Amino acid sequence: MDKSQGKPSEKKSIGTDSIVPYAAENIKRCRCSECPVQADSDCAKDKLQKSKQEMEKMPAGKVPNPEDVPGIYCSTGKARCQDLNFDRQCICGSCEVWKDYKLMDLDPNNHFCQHGKAI
Repeated sequence: MDKSQGKPSEKKSIGTDSIVPYAAENIKRCRCSECPVQADSDCAKDKLQKSKQEMEKMPAGKVPNPEDVPGIYCSTGKARCQDLNFDRQCICGSCEVWKDYKLMDLDPNNHFCQHGKAI
């Protein structure tokens, strides 16, 4: 399948860049905004609202700057918000992006907001 369209394809080798494309399709399917880790984060709430508004105005297939999206950390890396609660249980394993790209087999395989993108 074509990675440029945000669809699963062959895994990249461990130690390379993220295997999850930063694409509108994956941003829309991302569950990070529902995660208990960022549930009380004012920073994440603000970024979520602004990025949703921005995506509604963008042409199809275009995406906001990754620094402005409070999620899809499996693709973009650690969260930029400093008010996340990493003591809470993450929900990466319940995400369709996580399942489609078989992130359970990679390092890290959860808490991407703290540990960085999947490689």
